[in-house]
Amino acid sequence: MLSAAELERYKKDGQITAPVALSPEMVAELRTKMDSFFAAQPGIDQDYAANLIDQDSSWLKYAMLPEILDTVRALIGDDIIVWGSALFAKKGKGGKATPWHQDGHYWPIRPLQTVTAWIAIDDVDVGNGCMRVLPGTHADHVLHDHYTEDSPDVVLNQALEVGDGRFGTPRDIELKAGHFSVHDVYLVHGAAANDSGRRRAGLVFRYMPSTSHFDRDLARKQVEEMNVPDLSKRRLYLVSGQDRSGKNDITTN
Repeated sequence: MLSAAELERYKKDGQITAPVALSPEMVAELRTKMDSFFAAQPGIDQDYAANLIDQDSSWLKYAMLPEILDTVRALIGDDIIVWGSALFAKKGKGGKATPWHQDGHYWPIRPLQTVTAWIAIDDVDVGNGCMRVLPGTHADHVLHDHYTEDSPDVVLNQALEVGDGRFGTPRDIELKAGHFSVHDVYLVHGAAANDSGRRRAGLVFRYMPSTSHFDRDLARKQVEEMNVPDLSKRRLYLVSGQDRSGKNDITTN
């Protein structure tokens, strides 16, 4: 799926837009499924609706689409666990911003090796608040100090100060519907609020190599110490290969 040049670019930048895309028919199916999901839960926060597969295992089908899984396989190997899923469906007005952050700041995976696939359900661009990344910020595998931002205007309460220019110039990840981006767990990224009048919907899956351990004790400790979402009960789905670590309690139904 990825050429040698594309793999080298991912290694350098910590993010790549895949050279393949989902079909228009699959995009239409995802839109219908997302709309049904939100219609069944009218009070849910559409800016960030997490843990989809644990609520409805039929979402797992989309995490295993060959276009996505083959791209992830090229980046982290053949033995892959899906452990997270979410919808980011920012409304056209009044949506929340995603502050600059690193995903791995509060993820209980050791060694901390995981990637996120961000699949565009709508066209996403600067105007409607596409994801922005700071290329290369993953390279040293350093988790920078975050501060707590308890605001109703953001989707995360962990934020990173980047205004001093130490991380370089942001890159906007604009995607047509059906295209997807993959980024590293250490990469600094965020997104502006959406006030364009156009919805900005994306579907996210989190993948880890099965050589890593999803540490539930660490997850509970992070809740106590950092006041972050509790990930300790997340289900783990082996979608390729074997559980190499032998420590992960894989969901089999």
